[in-house]
Amino acid sequence: MDHEKFTVAGTNIDAVKKKNEQSGMSYNEVKEWIAKTTGGHGTGIYSDTNIEEVKRDIQQSRLE
Repeated sequence: MDHEKFTVAGTNIDAVKKKNEQSGMSYNEVKEWIAKTTGGHGTGIYSDTNIEEVKRDIQQSRLE
């Protein structure tokens, strides 16, 4: 048995990694996707909005 590729319990580490790669999005990736696509409450950490740009746009629209 190759001890570098198996856990003490005999789990094949490479096989688990391969299955994980094929399983789709991770829990955190799903949370980020939901936050970006639904605009949910408390999702600011996932936002790609430039706050300073929004502030400038608001300021500019008030001057017009």
